[in-house]
Parts: sequence; structure tokens; C-alpha cells
Amino acid sequence: MNKCFYFLILLTFLGCKSTIENNAEQIKITKEQVKASVGFLASDELEGRTTGSVGIEKAAVYIETIFKKHNIKPYFETYRDSFDLKEFYGYNLVGYIEGSDPVLKDEFVIIGAHYDHIGYANEVNGDSIANGANDNAAGTSAVLALSQYFAAKQNTKRSILLTLFSAEEMGLLGSRHLAKRLKDEQMDVYIMLNFEMIGVPFKNRDYIAFVTGYDLSNMSDKMNEYTSSNLTGFSEVSKDYNLFKQSDNYAFYQEFNLPCQTISSCDLSNYDYYHHVDDEADKLDYNHMASLINKMIPAIEKICNTPNKEIKLNNE
Repeated sequence: MNKCFYFLILLTFLGCKSTIENNAEQIKITKEQVKASVGFLASDELEGRTTGSVGIEKAAVYIETIFKKHNIKPYFETYRDSFDLKEFYGYNLVGYIEGSDPVLKDEFVIIGAHYDHIGYANEVNGDSIANGANDNAAGTSAVLALSQYFAAKQNTKRSILLTLFSAEEMGLLGSRHLAKRLKDEQMDVYIMLNFEMIGVPFKNRDYIAFVTGYDLSNMSDKMNEYTSSNLTGFSEVSKDYNLFKQSDNYAFYQEFNLPCQTISSCDLSNYDYYHHVDDEADKLDYNHMASLINKMIPAIEKICNTPNKEIKLNNE
């Protein structure tokens, strides 16, 4: 009788464990998921997503639809954070996942990427649309995938702000506007984590992605500690090109003087189609992208849940 009882308990435990594992597996980011986002955002229909165009409006509606579908709240009255560019308006898209801790939810982890591109470039074989698959439909797809994951899990103590910027290609105008707006509102920002050009893997490096402004903070070290891996590292090419100042993280760093850095797996040494019409969806490695995003999840979860702000500028 006792043996039967313990056997039943064991079966129940294994069944529950299997269900938990299956649920965890179902919530993993898949290559199909990121490929679908990149495929739409980098399609000819969007005509290169230049700010102020019909194409970027379609991209904005696409992002809003995903936010709504997954019950991600707008941070402002709507998802759109608009800014006047004189001849037209630009729109950042800002979603919000409230943290669960009564105190820590007032601290924000900002996860962002720019969803605009340059529109058109020099014609090659009759094609002049600069689709911007790696730059930066790839980073946008990461933010959208992470937004769906964290909206489903609802497991972070700190709040998450999901930000998709336009007018990055015009000089970080979208992120400059939003960073100033949030600073004026005195938002308690912990870190800003930006995703840029993650569509292709490195060769012959002992890490998967680099962190821009590597020496400014302990962000890379903490991410590796949190994931028990060599997930991120230092790129000499990034330092030489000063990529830290070339993406939307920099606007937040200027306003908040906090760890605001970019994650990327392309430092211009491993991809030939920067601002080129051949930056197409079929050039990207979706297994790599899904793997990188999934590996980032435990790092972001830890960032959102530590009792104290462990990631700091190195001069503090």
C-alpha cells in the first residue's frame, strides 16, 4: 500500500514537472517568431521605414498591434510618444509592464531598439529599397519578443518600459525626445538596455554579443554572472568606431548618467550590408537571433529582480 502511494506521488510530481517544463518551453522565443517580425518590418511594402513615411506608419501599427494582443499597457495615454520634426511628426512606441513589488516597481528597466531605417539607398540590380533587416528590424524583433515573454510571465519586481524609437537614423532624435521627457518626469531609471543589429553571429569570438561602452560600467560582467556564461564581451571594433554614441542608448546616458548601453552581435566587421539595399531579411541568421534573445532572458530577469541596483557605472 505504501509503495503504491509513493509511486502515485512520484507520478504526480513527474507530471507536474513535465507540465512546468512544457510551459517553459512554450514560452521560449522561437526563430519563427523573430523571423516573422523581421520579415514584415524589412519587407518592400514598408519601403525602408524612413521616419515620416507611410512605411514607418505601417511598422508603428504592427508594433501597437503586438502590444495590444499581449495586453501590454501604453505608458502614456497611447502607445505613441510623438515629437515634432517641423515637416512631420515622428513616433516612438512605448509599452509598459508594471513590476510586482510595491517598492521596486517604481524603478524602471528600459528595453529599447529603433524601428526606423533610411528608406532608400544606392540602387543595386534595380533595387533601391534599404530594407534595414539587420539595422534594425532585428533589434526591434528582440524587443517585441521580450515584451511578449515578460507580459506572459509577469515575474519581474521592477517595471519594464518597452521602447521602439523612430528618427534614430536622423541623429537619435526619437530617443533624445523620450529620454528628456522621462528625465523631466523624474523617472527612476535603473538601466537602459538597447538592442541593435543582432541578426548575424560573430565568428571566432568567445562571446555571443558585445556591449557598447564596455568599460563604462559592470553591465557585461553582471550579465555573464547572471547567466553563468560568457554571453557578452568587449569589441575593439566597437570602441574604434565609438558605437556607444551611435545608437539610442546614448541619449539616455546623456540624460540620466546611468548604465545605458547597447547589445549587438554586429560591429560592422561581420556584415557587409550596413545602409545597403541588400540588408534583407534573407541575410539574417534566425537560429542565432532566437538563441541570443533566449540567453538574454535570465540576465534581464535578474536585473529586474535583484533587491539592489547591482549594475553601476565604473566611476561610482
